[in-house]
Amino acid sequence: MTTLAATKTLAFDREHLWHPYTSMTEPTSVRLVTGASGARLTLGEDHEVVDGMSSWWSAIHGYRHPVLDAAVVDQVGAFSHVMFGGLTHEPAVALGRRLVEITPEPLERVFLADSGSVSVEVAMKMVLQYQRGVGRPDRTRMLTVLGGYHGDTFDCMSITDPVGGMHAMWAGLLPQQVFAPQPPAYDASEAEIAAWATTLRHIADQHHHELAGIIVEPLLQGAGGMWPYAVECLQVFRDVADEHGLVLVFDEIATGFGRTGHLFVSELVTPDILCVGKALTGGYVSLAAVVTTDAVARGISASESGVVMHGPTFMGNPLACAVASASIDLLLGQDWQAEVHRIGSRLAAGLAPLRELPGVRDVRTIGAVGVVQLDHPVDVVAATDAAIEAGVWLRPFRDLVYAMPPYVINNDELDQLVAGIGAAVRAG
Repeated sequence: MTTLAATKTLAFDREHLWHPYTSMTEPTSVRLVTGASGARLTLGEDHEVVDGMSSWWSAIHGYRHPVLDAAVVDQVGAFSHVMFGGLTHEPAVALGRRLVEITPEPLERVFLADSGSVSVEVAMKMVLQYQRGVGRPDRTRMLTVLGGYHGDTFDCMSITDPVGGMHAMWAGLLPQQVFAPQPPAYDASEAEIAAWATTLRHIADQHHHELAGIIVEPLLQGAGGMWPYAVECLQVFRDVADEHGLVLVFDEIATGFGRTGHLFVSELVTPDILCVGKALTGGYVSLAAVVTTDAVARGISASESGVVMHGPTFMGNPLACAVASASIDLLLGQDWQAEVHRIGSRLAAGLAPLRELPGVRDVRTIGAVGVVQLDHPVDVVAATDAAIEAGVWLRPFRDLVYAMPPYVINNDELDQLVAGIGAAVRAG
């Protein structure tokens, strides 16, 4: 693309296109991507940067991977889309089979949604319909924890942190859910975990008559604050759900497919409903899935409708399903645990010295995730510019400079990423 063409493209973008959480009248600048390969993006004519974000945590295999490219091309040669109402096709069946195989054994019923937020909406509908089906229609509220984020659609906003989250302005219009304190940090003491568990149980006891389910991001809260918490909390969620007849939902849209070092955190404690997305297709096409137990499916079938009251136009899209199966096979066909461990270890070692910088509150890592938390809001423009100058693409937010790189990133690129994070922290 010529400089003139790029200038025209960016000018039209600035005048007419909204970007996530960006003003239309006073938009922040954007960079023009002209190519992508491996763990790198090409900006403009020839400026390559290491992608520290995996395109919001989805492109775990990087860009232009020949296996995933071939899966898309092969499916286009057959058919790219067909409605899922009254029809089915091999890509959807194959993906459903793979999801049942790789998720914990009680999870065996699959709903194919078209985005992460939609999958959470579907899961919440399932919880409500299950309670109606088992004769508890008055149970209509969800129990969750502060610090969470589950998407931008309406019900998803209601279970996102109502004070510190991105959707506080809608608080008076959203369904009113029940919030417990944020789970204690991953290195919390037994006493801290026990105190938190006591509080959670107390809240559940108070509201059990109106609660339908519990929904949380297991082990790592993502866009709400990149907060890894104590693994012992997972069993507390399971126990409280069982004690009160609640449906336990794990939102693994960000954590699934190896990001925390577990293929799914649900391997540690199994929920009744599991939501996956983002990395499901390796970042190629939007797709998500809701996987439930047979007991949940039967409860839904016993409700007055007898069916899940949801059916997106692009449900089970063949292109998305084909590349999702290819992405899963590609991931499981390699030693992904070793790659995640390599990334995490190098991030931990490289980011540790940043603790000594002025304005740094915390440095933390989990799996292939590295986070630097500041004691003030990040100057996003300055931090982004500094990272780009260092040859790295990052997208800081709130008080966080963080990275979730593609698993294909090599050690030299990881070192460059660490340097870019340091530059962003110093500038931000």
